Amino acid sequence: MSNRSRPQSTVKHSAANILMVDDQPAKLLSYEVILRSLGENLIKANSASEVFEHLLNADIAVLLIDVCMPRLDGFQLASMIREHPRFQKTAIIFISAIHLTDDDLVRGYEMGAVDYVPVPVVPAVLQAKVRVFVELYRKTKQLEALNQELETRVRDRMAELESAMVRLRQSDQLRSLALAAGQMGSWNWDTLNGKYVCDKGQCRIFGINPERFELSADNVRMLVHPDDRERVHLALQNIAKSGEPHQTEFRVRRPNGELRWCIGTAAASCDTAGRVVRMSGVTIDITDRRLAEERQELLTREVDHRAKNALAVVQSIVRLTRATTIENYVEAVEGRIFALARAHLLLSESRWRGADLGRLVTEELAPYRTHETDKIARKGPDVTLEPATAQAVAVALHELSTNAAKYGALSVKSGRVALSWELRTGTLILKWVESGGPPVKAPASHGYGSKVIRAAIERQLGGRAILDWRPEGLRCMLLVPRRDASPALEGFLQGRSSAEEQVTSLEPIVVAGNRVLLAEDEGVLGLMMRDTLVEQGFSVVGPFAKTGEAIAAARDGQVHAAVLDINLDGEMIYPVAEVLKRRGVPFVFVSGYEADSIDVRFSGIPVLRKPIERQALQNAFVFSQNEPNRGATSDRTSKQYKVP
Repeated sequence: MSNRSRPQSTVKHSAANILMVDDQPAKLLSYEVILRSLGENLIKANSASEVFEHLLNADIAVLLIDVCMPRLDGFQLASMIREHPRFQKTAIIFISAIHLTDDDLVRGYEMGAVDYVPVPVVPAVLQAKVRVFVELYRKTKQLEALNQELETRVRDRMAELESAMVRLRQSDQLRSLALAAGQMGSWNWDTLNGKYVCDKGQCRIFGINPERFELSADNVRMLVHPDDRERVHLALQNIAKSGEPHQTEFRVRRPNGELRWCIGTAAASCDTAGRVVRMSGVTIDITDRRLAEERQELLTREVDHRAKNALAVVQSIVRLTRATTIENYVEAVEGRIFALARAHLLLSESRWRGADLGRLVTEELAPYRTHETDKIARKGPDVTLEPATAQAVAVALHELSTNAAKYGALSVKSGRVALSWELRTGTLILKWVESGGPPVKAPASHGYGSKVIRAAIERQLGGRAILDWRPEGLRCMLLVPRRDASPALEGFLQGRSSAEEQVTSLEPIVVAGNRVLLAEDEGVLGLMMRDTLVEQGFSVVGPFAKTGEAIAAARDGQVHAAVLDINLDGEMIYPVAEVLKRRGVPFVFVSGYEADSIDVRFSGIPVLRKPIERQALQNAFVFSQNEPNRGATSDRTSKQYKVP
């Protein structure tokens, strides 16, 4: 026999309260339609504050709670309800539109659920489950009534105990607003006598010791941030006028100076004449959430910066690559971009914490491996490279392997390559040794490949790239500094200008000479920028990849203008900019960040956005008409090293 056809009881009962909780009004309406035939009192709530208000003002027989709700899910809400002794036995039925695992079910029962109803809801099933618990509630109420009769018989002999119980209930009503869960606190303000009371949770949020801090409305008001006091005051006035609960967000400045973000919900209590006699509220500390939002914003800005840097490097590769045919040009560009892509993939897998050198070597040399297992030998310990180092090493390995495939050991069947690496104090040493290939002789001039290697290893990382063109094969040694990545992003965001507009095109800056200081830690990008400036007739000092080197050049060198990358190898370029500003030397910034992130001290300085438009860089500076010297060479030449 189905539940729907079960005969109704002839005993008359008062309607039981069934509280339905969901953030979607459409779902609440569907539950109401399904349960209307039970003849009980159906109450709807779509937020935690409404749930607590109904629980405090009425006896609830059954709670229907949606598992998936924003801010506070059904599990957390049930846990908060169960913490109050008054609601420890209230029947809770979870409604879930998602498939719940066994762990979810166990967690729900631990949180106090008595049953589950899956979505789509079967009306007959939901009616049957609710009816069972309503009947159980009524039986429980009957038992409670019998207990009350027993208590009445001894009430005269327990007057003192009853007085204590009344005070306990009053205290419990105050604490029930906060439910002592998480970062929550409750308070009560008697508007007639001005008495202010708060629980331990509220004192913790305020950062006060109630034994030393005088609790009064005026003293508590002073804890609110000055910029938020007016908003809080207006909110309390609206509550007093309308009688409706109100929620607002505000900041608290603790006595020790610490700032906390809070959300407060308050409600008013009136006497029979309609006067507000008490205000009560709940405060939630949301500082951790706000900090998480700020960290997310910072991460978004950093991802944007890295993407623009990558585009700038690709742009430089495209512009600087030389080839005799279109096919050779496409092959060279694709190979270099794929090298960066392989390094980027490894960094993405580790969430940009670093790349494994062994895997990086395997990825870069994979196109040149054959069935002959001894053609390429590799050996070295486990090493994790920070992001900037991984990209530079990937570019260097690609250039070495490409050169070996075209002209060196990998161009013939008998050729062999041995790649090894070792760690020494503060340095990673990579050795590339070719043998068995065609006879080798040193080139008459540095090709693009060797320029890229030196730009990546020496200029970008501050290391050394040693190329020894022996007749039996090329030998290359890369000395890479080891250090912890520590991007100065927090300092970068302090004091930022919010009104400055992004500059992508510049009015030319007239300079009295032709010597331009260049600070850029991306090796390939620095090479492209230097060549562009040289083509314009400037003499380039740099590029420098370290702030200290750039400061020394700005102080000691006779420079007439400067192009400065904002974030130079994890350090802000502002000390260099300060030196140039004091000397009256004009300069422009280069940045992958938004222009509104520039320190307010330099808010008027033009900004070139990455990837850099070649024309914008060409238009950045022009010579004074009276400038006699228009050299076209870089003042920083590569140091020559011998293989030890």
